[in-house]
Amino acid sequence: MAEITAALVKELREKTGAGMMECKKALTESNGDLEGAIDYLRKKGLSVAAKKASRVASQGLVGVKSTGKKGAIIELNSETDFVAKNDEFQKMALNMVEAALENGDLEAVKAAQLNGKSIAENLTDLIAKIGENMSLRRTAALSVENGVVASYIHNMAAPNLGKIGVLVALESAADPAKLQEVAKQVAMHIAAAAPQALDIDSMDKAAVEHEKSIYSEQARQSGKPENIIEKMIEGRIRKFYEEVVLLEQAYIMDPDKKVKDVIADASKELGTPVELKGYVRFALGEGIEKKQEDFAAEVNAQLNK
Repeated sequence: MAEITAALVKELREKTGAGMMECKKALTESNGDLEGAIDYLRKKGLSVAAKKASRVASQGLVGVKSTGKKGAIIELNSETDFVAKNDEFQKMALNMVEAALENGDLEAVKAAQLNGKSIAENLTDLIAKIGENMSLRRTAALSVENGVVASYIHNMAAPNLGKIGVLVALESAADPAKLQEVAKQVAMHIAAAAPQALDIDSMDKAAVEHEKSIYSEQARQSGKPENIIEKMIEGRIRKFYEEVVLLEQAYIMDPDKKVKDVIADASKELGTPVELKGYVRFALGEGIEKKQEDFAAEVNAQLNK
């Protein structure tokens, strides 16, 4: 009997999309022969999912849930919006959110148990059943020691599911119900304004330097003295922060205020400090490249031999 190594099981999983135990069994049945194991899985109908791997999944749903002091968010992709309306697909997304509440790490969510299998294996089964590529793309979670984590869904497709999801964490000893109201309003702002960072210190330094270099070149073309140029650059960077930094942004529901002013006002009204500790915003499909993967082409070629 050939040795069935973890590396061999991993390779078979990558080539077929089948579950770990199915791959191990297939390799055992084929005495460790990879090609034989692929044929075994094809005959059992367990490698159907891999035939869909060349099709980009850029539709789907964002799922969120918050329970008091913690919240979680996931993005589950599908090829078409039609499948995102499927009850089983939506149930899968909600199960993933529940798993993310326990541990927001992507791999931990994939490994979480559901109906006697891992969530990753359940997803593979659903791909085979529906006949469309799907993927759990990303997950995140927020929690606070004291305060609340609120969630918000924009373009809702079903409860806790939609196209844009947001989590907001507020740290405070204030009444949780009142904090939830503030957090929900801030979450709605974030959904619309799409900030890049919580505060100025959190901004990507490379992105800031890039903007500075552009503004510097623009300012120097004006021919003004160096001291004036420096002020021009400072002004443009300040404007840049007001566009992309959450606390510096004009509050959508009251543009005369910045988000940091809204938080300060909440502290005064609630009679105790309120701190915006963090946020997460997922917009469905953002950043997904619409292209075929070489690996997927290789899988298809192998499976169609």
